[in-house]
Amino acid sequence: MYLRWIVFYSPFYIIYLITEGTTISDLFINEQIKDKEVRVIGEDGEQLGVMSSKEALALAEEAGVDLVKIAPTAKPPVCKIVDYGKFKYEQTRKEKEAKKKQHVVEIKEIRLSPNIDTNDLNTKINSAKKFLSKGDRVKVTLRFRGREMAHMQASKHILDDFAAALEDCSTVDKAAKVEGRSMTMFLAAK
Repeated sequence: MYLRWIVFYSPFYIIYLITEGTTISDLFINEQIKDKEVRVIGEDGEQLGVMSSKEALALAEEAGVDLVKIAPTAKPPVCKIVDYGKFKYEQTRKEKEAKKKQHVVEIKEIRLSPNIDTNDLNTKINSAKKFLSKGDRVKVTLRFRGREMAHMQASKHILDDFAAALEDCSTVDKAAKVEGRSMTMFLAAK
């Protein structure tokens, strides 16, 4: 990585910004490798041993490919003799495959009020079932306003009923807890 200075001139002041840029890639190749000694891995994966970076570069040029530093933090750094374009393509393909298999669990919030009607509560329960079937966690929030604050514990049964209605497809991840003007409970899919 390198730092780049950007200067903006204005009639009243000068603004300096330091932005962090990256080289074409985070990997060092060929002449960019400045280490005295490196551990070298050949094209077919066998260990060629520890040698100077000049010797490793000569081996890579002899094979007609590049010398790529793949593990810069190791002692000594590990370099591989490989075609850089093909290596970079394989790396991006592996990253894409890993992203496809990855599932991010989102937290969906459902807001209730203490004087919610039965049909409205059933609608909220159905939407919570939909979220849970997709594998998301559900945060159920019971919000209190004005004089409703005096009867917080009396309204706790709404969250208990909500959890009981979803018992077949969810478990209570975090029990109902008062936080300021609201009471929250987390549900997770079974």
